[in-house]
Amino acid sequence: MKSKVAVLRTSASTVVEDIGRLMELADCNAELSPEKTTLLKVNISWHVYYPACSTSPWQLEGVIRKLQKLGFTGERVLAAQNSTVVVDPHVGIRNNKLEPVLDRYGIRSVWLNDKESEVDWIRYEPKGKMLVLNDVYPDGLMLPKTLIGTNIIHLPTLKTHVFTEMTGAMKNAFGGLLHLKRHWTHSVIHETLVDLLTIQKEIHTGIFAVMDGVIAGDGPGPRAMRPHVANLLLASRDQVAIDAVAAKLMGFDPLTIKFIRLATDAKLGNGDPRCIDIVGDDVSNVNLGFHRNENTFASKGQKLIYHGPLKPLEKVLLQSPLVPWSYFASRLYHDGYWYPFVGVPRKKKIMQSEWGRLFREYEPKGQA
Repeated sequence: MKSKVAVLRTSASTVVEDIGRLMELADCNAELSPEKTTLLKVNISWHVYYPACSTSPWQLEGVIRKLQKLGFTGERVLAAQNSTVVVDPHVGIRNNKLEPVLDRYGIRSVWLNDKESEVDWIRYEPKGKMLVLNDVYPDGLMLPKTLIGTNIIHLPTLKTHVFTEMTGAMKNAFGGLLHLKRHWTHSVIHETLVDLLTIQKEIHTGIFAVMDGVIAGDGPGPRAMRPHVANLLLASRDQVAIDAVAAKLMGFDPLTIKFIRLATDAKLGNGDPRCIDIVGDDVSNVNLGFHRNENTFASKGQKLIYHGPLKPLEKVLLQSPLVPWSYFASRLYHDGYWYPFVGVPRKKKIMQSEWGRLFREYEPKGQA
């Protein structure tokens, strides 16, 4: 049976309404029940605003408005946020203008794994076969209790990634399902994403994804990218298929990306373009010409540890009291050097476009 991925071309003046139409085309009402709590899995890849990096305010607003039209009440819709060792989501939702959207529609945030979290983490025994997680966490796998028995809507952006080549719906679960020691899985990240999709299918009542590709990121993502205005939106019930279509739009053969191929082989979804129906607009000739396997100075060092000559020192460097050195190095590189000297000039070009003007419209009153 073929999977369906909806793809639309959009503009800043129509994007919120287009997201509602996109979700209809992708059969969201068949996947998600309004009787269940629905978590909007926000993606904050950086606490500063950088185009294509994190969930956009129009992406979030479009999904919320469509859910409300379908009868999903505010009390049953929550924004699921997570910290990383180098990103502060409390700062991120403000700088990415997500907080004004959540406030406007009365959506409460659930903080899954940071210092302000009130979420209980419980031991979980997966029913399906795990490729690596049982080995990475031999003392047992812990999951946020809040996620179990809920719908989830992933809100990724269309971008490349230093460790997974491209990142989308499947990678978006990484932050929410695993705790702050999830960097332990980076050396087996492709297998980890497959394991997490297996778990998602066990714990969620419905899984859906809406991907923002209006500004797409090429290069060493998820942060140090070259943003390109692509004016695209994607949605699907099949997390493998939406990532496969996103990869194809970037100019990649989806089945050459390991996590997509492994998930397809495990029958967790369809990553083969021949098994995917694209509905909506004709994008058969779209090829963004993006680049794979680009690195930053920081990611080159990490790969030496995960896959290179420093592999024997991995546990000492990344799973011991010495590990804060790597967080400090990453923050120093990305926040102290790359963003002000490389990122900001790139961002200024996007801010002069219709999308930059739309982004500024989400400023809270008194700050515009």
